[in-house]
Amino acid sequence: VLPSPEEPVPSVSITEIRQYLRAQGIPFHDGYSCLHTPSLFTVGREDQPPPTASTPYTLFIDKTTGSFLCTATLAEGTWQDFQANVELRHHGIPPASSEESEEDMRQAREDARCIWDRALPLWELLDEDETNKTKAMFGISLVTDATLKRFGVRYLRTAKSLVFPWFSPRDATLKGLKLVRVEKKGDTIAYVEETLPRFDSYRNLFGLPLIGRRDTEMVLTGWELDALALHQATGVASLALPRGATCLPPALLPYLEQFKRITLWLGEDLRSWEAAKLFARKLSLKRCSLVRPGNLQPRPLEALNQGLNLTKILRAALPASHKSIVSFRQLREEVFGELVNTEQVAGVKWARFPELNKLLKGHRRGELTVFTGPTGSGKTTFISEYALDLCMQGVCTLWGSFEINNVRLAKIMLTQFARRRLEDQLELYDEWADRFEDLPLYFMTFHGQQNIKTVIDTMHHAVYMYDITHVVVDNLQFMMGHEHLSVDR
Repeated sequence: VLPSPEEPVPSVSITEIRQYLRAQGIPFHDGYSCLHTPSLFTVGREDQPPPTASTPYTLFIDKTTGSFLCTATLAEGTWQDFQANVELRHHGIPPASSEESEEDMRQAREDARCIWDRALPLWELLDEDETNKTKAMFGISLVTDATLKRFGVRYLRTAKSLVFPWFSPRDATLKGLKLVRVEKKGDTIAYVEETLPRFDSYRNLFGLPLIGRRDTEMVLTGWELDALALHQATGVASLALPRGATCLPPALLPYLEQFKRITLWLGEDLRSWEAAKLFARKLSLKRCSLVRPGNLQPRPLEALNQGLNLTKILRAALPASHKSIVSFRQLREEVFGELVNTEQVAGVKWARFPELNKLLKGHRRGELTVFTGPTGSGKTTFISEYALDLCMQGVCTLWGSFEINNVRLAKIMLTQFARRRLEDQLELYDEWADRFEDLPLYFMTFHGQQNIKTVIDTMHHAVYMYDITHVVVDNLQFMMGHEHLSVDR
């Protein structure tokens, strides 16, 4: 649930951040999406002098939200926390380090350690036959043992899953894992992922410990196996996002600041392309290039398997920043892409509503759909089902329910998700709640009439933080209040 409206997200502008740092005499330099400063958390100790220009700049302040992360101590917090720590330092009190002492995180690490110890490197399986079958199952027959070893990939026999480690770049300790297994449904193959710690605390930039300090170019992929294929075929530094093309959590931006050039190659469908354009804005357009999906430019693993030249594909990546005026020559590739992928251009299809697909084609960004009907005709029930359908397909969704409260709405959605009456089978509640919790679904905590600016600010914040691409407002009358209905708001 997003911050409650009683205390709206305090917005801070980049100008205010710069003025504050100058006033406090804190040296900083301008990065792509963050400001870099020496860390208060490493230099705040009694025996160390105050920061100077030669101190390593390990503290990153997000230009959009003002939140900070120190990559040396992993201390993080809001802009208000940062100011509080600066004040404390003036009074000679060393700042508190925010090591995650939470029980859940510790438990997740212990569980991860147990699984990691049981998992084997792929080349140490019983015989070559088993290794080859396993590799073929995941489509990685061409990925060499040396590459798997370099990235530390293992295999868990009991769960038939590949195991991808999350090592802390600071001290190489194991912080978590991602397990990937293959499920066959008829002719189609689906990859099922599971993470420790749970979904929203899993922030692994897979491949980060292999990045050297001098690396300035990097390819960002949407999948661990793509990062392996890319590194093997081209030798470039490659990282994989923890949740693929679904989102790029701002907490990861500081780790990407050292790169002067980032190429985004997230996948082979139009949704990955849309996501790449969105992420490039977060990372600063001027340093990003995008690989456009197409028949001759599938995802990196597929390209390796088809024997394509990955270096050539990377060289042909398009710069993300478009000038204000373009000629058709520059748009030519884009137009061709739309013609080739007419199905995907229509948007994300609903799995449960084939008739709706005929009317609306699919969910597309930047479109507004208004559902009308008399009170009690089932608008909320239908829209929660409609949003859930998209959410289960990885569309990040934000709900603003001004009419019914979030607990009731979540109960309706959980029932629709489980497709059963959970009140009659309470022993199943935790299992379904766990699965429901992993959906990219967020709720605003507004209720009744609201100031429209506060609501819009919260939506803006949610889009930046969680890469929301679908917002539901239920319903407009409540949000607007009833007294000014003559004004066309």
